Amino acid sequence: MRWVAIFDLDGTLTWHDSLMPFLRGYLGRHPGRLLRLWRLPIALLVYAATGRDRGLLKSRIIRMVMGGDTRAAIDTWADAFVAAMPARGAFRPGALAALQEHARAGDLLVLLSASPDLYVPRVGRLLHFDHVVCTEVAWRGDRLDGRLKTENRRGEEKSRCIERLRAEHPDMPVVAYGNSASDIAHMSLVDRALLVNGTTAARRQATAAGIPTANWT
Repeated sequence: MRWVAIFDLDGTLTWHDSLMPFLRGYLGRHPGRLLRLWRLPIALLVYAATGRDRGLLKSRIIRMVMGGDTRAAIDTWADAFVAAMPARGAFRPGALAALQEHARAGDLLVLLSASPDLYVPRVGRLLHFDHVVCTEVAWRGDRLDGRLKTENRRGEEKSRCIERLRAEHPDMPVVAYGNSASDIAHMSLVDRALLVNGTTAARRQATAAGIPTANWT
């Protein structure tokens, strides 16, 4: 029987977050954009004072760094950033081994990430995923707007994504891999789950939910 195998990106397939290195690298290529970061402390204060909306904060930072730039400029950096990920050791070997095992079994490989579609679909192609679901950002013609086009695909939104995937593949069992406490909700909905590289708090929540844990190095 084929499974739907769902992998989180940041901290699960990779060692660390991918969005901040992506944005830092773009700033390195476009240093004039650093002048826009005077708004960052304000965005962080608003985030802390108004319910910690991660999607809104993500959108504001993306707009500071890239807002108004052309698709060609952003795509050029995204291509270079993702192509360099294997050489700089961005991926966990244990995660890649698990992914390859599912590929050999003929499972449907799904990359489910809260990181944006500015580069995540390219990661999906690099790692030969069949389907990519990630946070989408808006454009104004050929220029990046930076506002979120979809919900931030984290927490409960990932649960809704799981429900849609189940509806699309009703005869296939689902296995999910994640690394954070925010992944517990959607991992509780699948037939099999594994929390990898989790913090102490995430491991405690996983144990309470009956989800096994492991370390991928």
